Amino acid sequence: MRTREFLSKLEHDQIVESIREAESKTSGEIRVVIQRGKLKSDPLLAAQKKFHRLDMHKTRERNAVLIFVAPRVYQFAVVGDQAIHEKCGEQFWQSVVERMRAHFQTEKFSHALVEAIQEIGSVLARHFPKSSTDKNELPNEIAED
Repeated sequence: MRTREFLSKLEHDQIVESIREAESKTSGEIRVVIQRGKLKSDPLLAAQKKFHRLDMHKTRERNAVLIFVAPRVYQFAVVGDQAIHEKCGEQFWQSVVERMRAHFQTEKFSHALVEAIQEIGSVLARHFPKSSTDKNELPNEIAED
């Protein structure tokens, strides 16, 4: 699916609001990035590179999570920084991706992203609850690259 078509099917406001809601309970950060054009490598490798290019590894508690989507090839990956990855592990990220895949197959793209954000937000809140000194370190908007 062309990226433009995919983006037109997303409910941007609902996705951004789900990020805000999830982050209101945690010091963690969640970002969604949509890959424009063709994916030239494995989606996990592309997501890891994007994670570092966006400086997501520079959050204070090392608990940022990236949801990376490459709509042209219907592939995605979820990458968590060091501190959250140590808490939940690779199996958690894979389970999020598999649930997203099921929704993508029925073209429920926004639902897939919102559900993934809520699930990630719950895990972040459990391990990294919000404190009075927390601030939003990364933008909540959907990024396109």
